Amino acid sequence: MSSRNQASERRRRKTITMVWTGLLALVVIALIYWERTALLYILATLGVTALLIVVAMADLDAKKGTEESAAVVPDGTGKLRSTFGAGSASSK
Repeated sequence: MSSRNQASERRRRKTITMVWTGLLALVVIALIYWERTALLYILATLGVTALLIVVAMADLDAKKGTEESAAVVPDGTGKLRSTFGAGSASSK
């Protein structure tokens, strides 16, 4: 894919995101104006639930080749050791 197509696709996705954000902001402002707090509570709960589901289903360890993704590895003794600060001198 050429860089022009990539830039166009990125711009299109950014525009769609901004439109959705603007529409949702208008809905929230309208619900606050008309004092529909019960509906706002329900929508907020559903939004947080959806976010938690997305995070739970995310493949956070997709890049297995990087050192940062392997935060804890077995060291052969049956215990787990941390690779955080692996470059520094630490006691074992």
